[in-house]
Amino acid sequence: MTNPQLIIFDCDGVLVDSEPLAALAYERVYERHGMSGVTGEVIGQCVGMKQADIIARIKELTGHQFPAQADGDIWAETKQLFSDRLSPTPGLVSFLQHLSARRCVASSSSLERIHHSLEVTGLAPYFGDAIFSSSMVKRGKPAPDIFLHAAGQMGTQPKDCVVIEDSAFGVEAATAAGMIAIGYIGGGHIFPGHGDKLLARGATAVCADWIEIGTRLRELGFRL
Repeated sequence: MTNPQLIIFDCDGVLVDSEPLAALAYERVYERHGMSGVTGEVIGQCVGMKQADIIARIKELTGHQFPAQADGDIWAETKQLFSDRLSPTPGLVSFLQHLSARRCVASSSSLERIHHSLEVTGLAPYFGDAIFSSSMVKRGKPAPDIFLHAAGQMGTQPKDCVVIEDSAFGVEAATAAGMIAIGYIGGGHIFPGHGDKLLARGATAVCADWIEIGTRLRELGFRL
């Protein structure tokens, strides 16, 4: 990069180790509504999607049609699990404490969920109001809309942005936006071969910890 200006962080699975808890919430709520078989393996195929797209994908995979009037049950269960058990990804806090570069969050989750995740983990002060949700744009990941929106709101050209993503859909969205994508594989939901999947979707590198991500960012020209 000739003019690195902005680091865009995904939230779930990157800033917070939320994906195993989110999968458990879906499994519990679907079971409560009489629909079994929504396992972690099923939810694993939906990582990086917004809730409406996850529900549609679960229907494709299992045949279960979740009742629209019960959509709020998913967030209620997720919120309780997050309040009780959510934590930052390992080593992130130290990384952010030493990070001087401009940064923001761009996530497929709702604004309420992003803010709750950052508040209960103590990460909110590192991002302030620079938080963007797929609810702000027409199309969710793998479309590039959320990343283009975030860059525009931050006054930065896409080519000057680096995105830290854990999902194949997120990497695909970042590359479609004309940004550099670094794959993060340090979350509790990562399975063997996931890094290769991110590279295949366009990630320039995959990193298992925040020290390695810092090294990659310096190589790109960021002053951390």
